[in-house]
Amino acid sequence: MRALIAGAGRLGPQIAQVLAAARNDVTLVDVDEDRVAELDGHLPVRLLAGALTADLVVAATGEDEDNLVISLLATRQFTVPRVAARVNDAENTWLFDQSWGVDTAVPAATPLISLIEEATGATDTVALLRLSKAGVDVIETAITPESSAVGRTLAGIRLPTGAVIATVIRDGRPTVPAPEMRLQPGDELLIVSHAATEQEIHAAFQ
Repeated sequence: MRALIAGAGRLGPQIAQVLAAARNDVTLVDVDEDRVAELDGHLPVRLLAGALTADLVVAATGEDEDNLVISLLATRQFTVPRVAARVNDAENTWLFDQSWGVDTAVPAATPLISLIEEATGATDTVALLRLSKAGVDVIETAITPESSAVGRTLAGIRLPTGAVIATVIRDGRPTVPAPEMRLQPGDELLIVSHAATEQEIHAAFQ
């Protein structure tokens, strides 16, 4: 599948990383040239725009107005078959429909894995994150300012049996989870687990 993701802020690079890992052809675009340059070489995706041959466009900027315009152009101008758009302000949800070219409206609070599944319309796109046949799941949890884990090192977090931190996503970038790394508000963690429940994982950090 060819996917174009608009918005290289916190969310866009995460979506790009997962879709690229699932062997999709991914392009990530942003109006901020400095941000694009910062990401260059850190993601297995193209950082140049081109919507004409995309099968999927994900409008993932932090501005609802931009996401609506991107969706409309993708549908009307480039006839992209599937468009998913992030809704940053819940009060604007009613706008995100077919009249603006949006097939799937995704609330900002939706977990990353669920968002990608909604955007692609097929759970097998992120099969690498749903390793059910091997009895393994990848669970996402976010660190908020109120989380008990803020300021603690990864080594100081007591995880449930059978759970391992796969990566920490900070400022939109996957980071190697070194034991001495201290967690900050806004960090998102992907935890691989073959036994622990999602509730147990969240409890360890909240």
